[in-house]
Amino acid sequence: MNLNNSNCEFPIKPFERMINYFGWESVSHWIKFWETNKLSDFTNNLSSKYKNDWILGLLLPLLTSAFHLKKSSTERKIIGLSALPGTGKSSLGKLIKELSKYIDLNITVISIDDFYLPFQDRKKIIKENPWGVSRGFPGTHSTELMLEQVLQWKASGMLNVPIFDKSLQNGLGDRSHWINDEPDLVILEGWFLCVEPQALCKSEDNSFSPALTSSEISYRSQIQENLRSYTEIWKLIDKVWHLKPREFEHMKKWKIQQENELLKMKGSALADQKLFDFLRMLSTSIPQKSFDEIKSDFLVLLNQDRKLNWVGLSRDFI
Repeated sequence: MNLNNSNCEFPIKPFERMINYFGWESVSHWIKFWETNKLSDFTNNLSSKYKNDWILGLLLPLLTSAFHLKKSSTERKIIGLSALPGTGKSSLGKLIKELSKYIDLNITVISIDDFYLPFQDRKKIIKENPWGVSRGFPGTHSTELMLEQVLQWKASGMLNVPIFDKSLQNGLGDRSHWINDEPDLVILEGWFLCVEPQALCKSEDNSFSPALTSSEISYRSQIQENLRSYTEIWKLIDKVWHLKPREFEHMKKWKIQQENELLKMKGSALADQKLFDFLRMLSTSIPQKSFDEIKSDFLVLLNQDRKLNWVGLSRDFI
């Protein structure tokens, strides 16, 4: 692999400083480490949808972050992956799980969405929220269960979590089964991961098109209260990766593509008015400025085509 000849568009200097942070004196030495771990054999078998910039700029650095974190401590560690819907974090998680075996590291990737309340419990939520959706926003997850299972893993090494299938219940989703594992390290991902509650600004009410309704304004305040139950989980995360679009609006395009792919694979997904309502919820339920204030350790910026524009330590981004 050659970073300079890989069609990567992100600047090299901040990327190199991040690699230095992980303990490698240069990017070339870091690449050699992965080549000796049969990386070429692995990447050659990947689908063409996984471009070089994602492999070199995100997949391997994130896995390097896990390797570095595990090597530096005997405690069980958690990496957070915060990214808007449709970004590609779920697919990334599957690749990380598969690739981790090359460095003798057992990683389990879980989503906050796997801890959605069971469908019967979410029926009431559908009637209460102004978008008529059953999931997605803070308050639709069992945070008590999430905290309990993460703490249990940190204490005993045994991880027991539900798995949520979005295709069930005619696209409204439900828990399909539970998994048991004994990972060395856990990656927890979610679209509002590490978003903190904050005071709402009235001037934002009319910045949307169409403007926020009175019921949306009221429910957004409830969501800020709901966020407080997630903060104890955020505190357990040791390092945070933030995958951020250059423009928040890119998320809509990505989410529509994601649901279309889900429909082809499983025959059921959000569509038409249900998809429109879900996108409205994603755009308005949490102030967009909240995502600018996520306290992350590593930052990855993406353009509308999901090309990586910038990768590095968050503190280096100006």
